[in-house]
Amino acid sequence: MPNRKSTIKSLKQNKKRHDRNKAVLSELKTRDKKYLALVTDNKLDEAKTYLKKYMVKLDEAASKKIIHKNKASRKASRLTKKLNSTISARTA
Repeated sequence: MPNRKSTIKSLKQNKKRHDRNKAVLSELKTRDKKYLALVTDNKLDEAKTYLKKYMVKLDEAASKKIIHKNKASRKASRLTKKLNSTISARTA
């Protein structure tokens, strides 16, 4: 256990931030699984609307520096690419 008051406070803040960040990461993983399930089940209209909401959450996490902005961008790109390839495969 630390001796200084500032270090004690810092530990409390770190724990609070860790818990908050963990919750956001967990939510992103859940959204990812749900989105991929929608795409694989060919519920493409639902997947499109869900993707927009998911991308907003990714951008929020990136702006709060929970995940890196490049990771958010890469993930959004890959998810969009997956949806577009599924749509083109379905129409072809």
